[in-house]
Formats: sequence, structure tokens, C-alpha cells
Amino acid sequence: MINSLKWRYATKKFDVSKKVSVADLAVLKEAVSLTASSFGLQPYKVIDVQNPELREKLKEVSFGQPQVTDASSLFVFCANDDLTDTHIDEFLELTAATQKIDVALLTGYGDFLKGAFGSRTVADKHNWAARQAYIGLGNLLTTAASMRIDVCPMEGFDPSQYNEILGLTGTGYAAVVIATIGYRSPDDETQHNVKVRKPLDEFFQTV
Repeated sequence: MINSLKWRYATKKFDVSKKVSVADLAVLKEAVSLTASSFGLQPYKVIDVQNPELREKLKEVSFGQPQVTDASSLFVFCANDDLTDTHIDEFLELTAATQKIDVALLTGYGDFLKGAFGSRTVADKHNWAARQAYIGLGNLLTTAASMRIDVCPMEGFDPSQYNEILGLTGTGYAAVVIATIGYRSPDDETQHNVKVRKPLDEFFQTV
């Protein structure tokens, strides 16, 4: 695993002739789905943008970065705008159905969640949801590296324009981070750069 993490880097130039297989893409999606999230609520979703015309529009509002169109796939991580009681009730119903238990047994837990989130502002809840999405992004990076699939995590884009282009405005979700997925081009000089990291004894503190 460590060798895979040493192998990965933020790919700047993708090989447009190489595509991630449907089977491998399914593995990456499942890895993101299986990612840990606070309370198991998964307060975000991921849009897999395959439409070439949409990708071109998104590239324009991503400072023209070629990864958006050249990569095999583009994942847009979208955080929930406002976690409401309805969202919590839907989560409880899904939990009950999945674990084959009476949803009434989860009433106490549901009340706890509603109390915990009811006291937070909408902005606080969105920021919390965005942090959960980033955990999913991290799991994507690690899983892809283990499969020798390249990923470039990107924040260099206009979120409001992404929301408009992808029809997210008014849906309760907003784009927070994107990931371009594919295979590095032999011409990408960045892949040869030595990875720069702080020494472990400086990065970690033992108390």
C-alpha cells in the first residue's frame, strides 16, 4: 500500500487514449460509497460527469484546466446544503430496511441526531457535509492508487458555475471538490518530481 501511495501524484496531463474500464470505475464508486462518514449519514453525493459537452462547459469554469476534459472520468463531490429532520428520517428508514429491524427502535437515535443538528446553522451543516465529502475523496485517491489508476483532486473551479451547469442549484446540494480520473500521459513531467513531504518525526508528535 505504501508503494502505491508513493506512486500516486496529482496528475496534470492525462492520456486521452486510455479509458478506465466500467468494472474498475464501479470499484472506485463502491469504495467511495463505503467510506466512513459521521453517524453514517453520507451527507453528500457524487456526480459522474461523462457527457463531453458538459465536460467542455465545466472546463471553461475550471480555469481551462485540461484534466477536466482529458481524463477518462470526472467526479464532482457535492455536499448537502442543509441536513434536515427529513434527511435524518430517510436515513433511519434506510437503516431499518437494510438491517431488517423496526424503525421504531431507532426513534431515540433519531431524536439525538435531530437535536445535534438542529442547533447548528445551515452554513455549519454545509461545512460539516463538505468535510465528509473530502473523506470520500481521500478514499478514492487511495483505492485508485492501489489499482494504478491516476486521480487529480481539484479545487480550482467556480462552484457556483458548476452548480448551475450541473443543475444543482435549488436541489439541496452544492459542488465542493472534483476529481479527474484516468491514466497519466507519458508526457506529464510532473510524474517524475520527487514527492515532497515533511519528515515523519516532524509531522507526527507523540505525547
